[in-house]
Parts: sequence; C-alpha cells; structure tokens
Amino acid sequence: MAKSVSFQASVTKQHKTVSWRDYYEMTKPNVVMLLLLTALVGMCLATPGWVDAVTLISGLAGIGMLSASAAVINHVVDHKIDSMMARTFNRPVAKGKVSVGNALWFALVLGTLGFALLAVFVNMLTAWLTLASLVGYAFVYTMYLKRATPQNIVIGGLAGAAPPLLGWTAVTGEVHAHALLLVLIVFTWTPPHFWALAIHREKDYAKAKVPMLPVTHGVSFTKTSVLLYTVLLGLVCLMPYLIGMSDLIYLIGSSVLNLGFLYYAVKLKFAAQAQTAMKTFRFSIIHLMLLFVVLLLDHYIPLSL
Repeated sequence: MAKSVSFQASVTKQHKTVSWRDYYEMTKPNVVMLLLLTALVGMCLATPGWVDAVTLISGLAGIGMLSASAAVINHVVDHKIDSMMARTFNRPVAKGKVSVGNALWFALVLGTLGFALLAVFVNMLTAWLTLASLVGYAFVYTMYLKRATPQNIVIGGLAGAAPPLLGWTAVTGEVHAHALLLVLIVFTWTPPHFWALAIHREKDYAKAKVPMLPVTHGVSFTKTSVLLYTVLLGLVCLMPYLIGMSDLIYLIGSSVLNLGFLYYAVKLKFAAQAQTAMKTFRFSIIHLMLLFVVLLLDHYIPLSL
C-alpha cells in the first residue's frame, strides 16, 4: 500500500513539473528555425519584389507548425531509442515528462492548425506538399528508414530538404526548376551534416542498435563519405550561378562557405582529433544558414560580372 501511494505521488509530482518548455523542446525549435530560413529564401527568390505579408506570415507559420508537428512525432516514435543515447536521453517523452498520448495530441493540434493556415491563406499545393514532408520525415524516415538501412539519412533527407520548395510554391502556386535546385542543395548537404554527428555519437547509435553508417560500415568509411558528399555539395552549390539564378555575391559567398566545409571534411578524414566530427557538424549548420542568407542578399543586391 505504501509503495502504491509513493508511486502515485511520484507520478503526480512528475505531471506538476511539466511546463511549456517541455512542449517547446519537442518541436525542435532550432531545426525548425533553420528550415524556415530556407523556406523564407524560397519565397523571396520566387518573386522579383517583396512577398505579400499574408502569404509570408501564413506560409511561414503553417510550414513551421507542420515541421514542429513532425518533430513531436519523431520524439514519440524514437522515445525508446532516445532513452538509450547520451544526446537524447533527457528529451521530454524519453524522460517521461510528457506522456506519449499528450505528445501525439500536441502534434495533431500543430499539424491541423498548420495545414489549415496553408490551405486557407496560402494555397492547397503548399498545404499538401508540406503535409507530405511531414509524412516523409515523421513516418517514412523515423518509423522505417532510420531502422532499416544505413542510407536512411540520404533517402529520408528529401523530406527535410523540402522547405525551399514549399516557400516557392507558397508564393507562385507552382513547382519550378529553381526551387528544385534549392531542394537539391539541402538534400546534398544533409548526409555530410548528419554523418559528422553520427561519427561523434557512433557508440550511442550502436548501443541503441540504429544502423547509422558509422555503425554498419565503420567510422573510416563514413569519413570518406562525408568528404565525397562535401565535394559533391560544392559542385551543386555552383549551379545557381551557372544557370543564371544568382550572381556574383552568391558565387563568392558560397565558394568561401564550401571551402570552409571542405576544410573540415578533409581534416575529419585525414587529421581528426577528438572534437573534429562535432566541429564539422556545427560548421555544417552555419554553412547552410549563411548559404541561404547569401542567396537572399544576392537576390536583392544584384552584382554581376
């Protein structure tokens, strides 16, 4: 009887400690903000002028809510894996701060509101494409690919690469080759970005039995893959300039950023130290963020040879 009372008291105490911060953390705000930056650039590049305020606000809010919903579902589906890994064991669902049921309700509310915003104030194409991205990340990648193949992040990365296209369709209502090129940049960036983290956390993934590339093919092979994908990324990043989509500001900025990423990838492969993989991962985030900022600057401050 005493044990039962004690258990109930601990559960009550646990529920009392739940705060808005736990729900906010489940939305992976840093990731969502980076996605929204790429969506914003997609919007701006879709028009020679300024984006309509209603489209801008509703589009970013809707894309953000559906992205946040996908992140919450990821927390739920992966909570057992998360509880075994040092990087994620303290996440709200893994830690038991937020129940699976409450997290799913939260995801449903976010997803419904996000879809409604896009459908009513933007257009149905963007609404359906954003919902498809949610399904791709939260279900296809998280539920299946992540556990099925070491190429999980390569295949599943397409869902995370969609926001520039979503921003573009929000403004134009149509899919354009330039928008798909922006998607290709993020798609090519994703493997070296994530594999650098996977190298740093290889033991965690092995413990959780997640078939990430360093676990299945070894750290050395993964370092080579990071280097090759970084070279490929540099080539892909040249394409906006080569096809006339961008001008000199982008060419210079992207070249500097890609050389920086290449420096880290070479160091990771041939002269790695204890924190090199994590430094590569962190730089990759800065790389993508600044790359899209440079695209934005180039769009509004044209400077050609």
